[in-house]
Amino acid sequence: MQTISMPELAAGETYIATLFDAASQTGQHIILLDGDNNNATWEEQKSWATSIGGELPTRFEQALLYAKHKDLFQVNWYWSGEQDAVFSDFAWYQVFGDGGQLSYFTYIKLRARAVRRLAI
Repeated sequence: MQTISMPELAAGETYIATLFDAASQTGQHIILLDGDNNNATWEEQKSWATSIGGELPTRFEQALLYAKHKDLFQVNWYWSGEQDAVFSDFAWYQVFGDGGQLSYFTYIKLRARAVRRLAI
């Protein structure tokens, strides 16, 4: 059995979870980066997340963030990193008020948080 150790966190970072995919036998640590970016389009928020060393969270990660760490978010809408599979000009977002996830036009301006993922 392999022991998994906690990664070092930078100031302001929050450890979210260790996710393991049994099928691929791969895992990763999910870490929420410090900072909350004001309203911007989906493309602008993806660029912002990259500029601080992260990525926008997946829909699954956002659901986990809402379930376990919603106190770290404003009661607002936050872009995910996932584009809608049906409508190419839509992307998914998480509502940190009621927990809903919806997709909408990527040109609207929503808030964002970034995560970094470390392979285990």
